[in-house]
Amino acid sequence: MMLAGDMLTRATARFAAKTAVVQDERRISFGALDAAANRLANGLNSLGLPKGAKVAIVSRNLLEYAIAFFGVARSGLVLVNVSVLYAPDEMAWVLGRADARVLIHDSAFDDKIAAVAPLCPQIATRLRFGGAAGGATGFDDFLAAHPATAPQVDIDERDPFCMTYTGGTTGRPKGVLCSHRARTLTAHTVVIEESLTERDVVAIVTPLFHVAALNIMFQPAMLIGATCVFITPWSAAKFTDTVAREGVTAAFMVPTQANMLVADPNFDAAKLATWKKLSFAGAPMPDWVQVEMMKRLPELKLTQIYGQSEMGVLTSLRHWYLPQKLGSIGRAAYNVDVGLFDLDGNPAGVGAIGEIASRGDNLMLEYYNEPEQTAAFYKHPDKLPGWGFTGDVGTIDAEGFITLLDRAKDMLISGGENVYPKEIEDALYALPQVAECAVFGIPDEKFGELPAAYIALKPGATLSEAEVVAHCEALLARHKRPRLIKFVTDFPKTPIGKIQKNLLKDPYWAGRIKRI
Repeated sequence: MMLAGDMLTRATARFAAKTAVVQDERRISFGALDAAANRLANGLNSLGLPKGAKVAIVSRNLLEYAIAFFGVARSGLVLVNVSVLYAPDEMAWVLGRADARVLIHDSAFDDKIAAVAPLCPQIATRLRFGGAAGGATGFDDFLAAHPATAPQVDIDERDPFCMTYTGGTTGRPKGVLCSHRARTLTAHTVVIEESLTERDVVAIVTPLFHVAALNIMFQPAMLIGATCVFITPWSAAKFTDTVAREGVTAAFMVPTQANMLVADPNFDAAKLATWKKLSFAGAPMPDWVQVEMMKRLPELKLTQIYGQSEMGVLTSLRHWYLPQKLGSIGRAAYNVDVGLFDLDGNPAGVGAIGEIASRGDNLMLEYYNEPEQTAAFYKHPDKLPGWGFTGDVGTIDAEGFITLLDRAKDMLISGGENVYPKEIEDALYALPQVAECAVFGIPDEKFGELPAAYIALKPGATLSEAEVVAHCEALLARHKRPRLIKFVTDFPKTPIGKIQKNLLKDPYWAGRIKRI
């Protein structure tokens, strides 16, 4: 039986006195975390909610998040992880769409919650980190009022366990509802692929409301009995100081964070000496950042992982394949089925372009209350039953290594030719002055669409439009060369570091119909 709450139960049986979570000066042992999770589960079950009712959480990466995660997991209810970045109207929409009945929240967002609460009358109970206020019960008081004994709840591994909302780079975000078994399987996959052990001290530097931190690092660390260090807010300086103070050995980062670290003028390899394992995902990592990390920290082993909220981890590129396979996202991860298929659902051969898909218990149950979107996810139910599709296209080589080309929806058609922005972005990253870039299609009366490139330079670097044009002329076919080049200082991004291309290209498409 694979239940999320059992990961903590088993770790506690092995390491009760060991520190489970560190957040600034605060620490909690596995035994204390286990007891607190039981108290929360028993308290939630005293509210008389039906099994599977939704408990939402709005919080920074605080120690209490760990208690909430395992407490809800043991209650038979479903944890809804909500972005702290939502505006009140967006947050109210998500809470309503998710059918949230309980809201657990961080006192740092009191003003936002005060604006949201009147819009969500279905939420009858609010628990607040930091004590009672504004109609909410203090989280600690709620725990203290209930026993630390294991809750008596009948939970099946295929029952719904948690829900996260997709980044919402286009349109409204969707609620990805996953089972206990799906998330626990991913935790086991990550332990293997990232070589985590009980001796690791794992830094959590991305928001816990996103699957990257919650499911790719926190869950696997708890499963194996490693110590987690929550770092909030993120900065290169805080990460460096925390590694030195806590002896951090492993971390997951999005490419933006790795970029910031190597670009930090105060980069200090000596303070990072204990750090041996870096995994990254969330967005394509520029090759130059990986090369720079390997050069500056030769003992640091890089593992690229690729996956989605809907499927967990799908592929892995281990450090021993670098630099030979630099640019690939690796091959199918441990215990995961992955395939590439053409538009008709036929397997894509070696070197052919196909959409990446997966099948198995690692997949989500559904997009919550979105039957049409769920059906689109399983796009070939007759020919490929059980296969969910990522929306990402790529190629596969004879050894099974996959190279990601782009999001299917980001592909542009210029003069009848398919153009994948990532291919152009890869060419731009070959310029040593380029820190980050984003390529997307803009309307053109003659060709339909033309590529545009927004470029951010490394600190102190200079680059002209003419130099970019000449570089692209040497590397790319004519129809792939950017026709608009704009230099920017930064990019709008999702919390997990993905550039929000829709915000860049929407002004160009205002009043026009864009192909989906």
